[in-house]
Amino acid sequence: MTRSRCPYLKGEVELTEEREEHIRERHPDLLPKHKMSISEVLSDPDEVRASARMTSAHLFSRRFDSMW
Repeated sequence: MTRSRCPYLKGEVELTEEREEHIRERHPDLLPKHKMSISEVLSDPDEVRASARMTSAHLFSRRFDSMW
């Protein structure tokens, strides 16, 4: 489990094993290679928007020029 400071949510966010598994299944290009980038997105996102599928969820995104 990884913890990241998230100013947007005004606290810490935990990346649980269950969420990591979700990311591995749906976004296999991200883990494990870009695990630290996930923390960076949470701490300094370019955009945060509400999920269209889950009203209580937020989607954080950030552009990385050197990721690929």
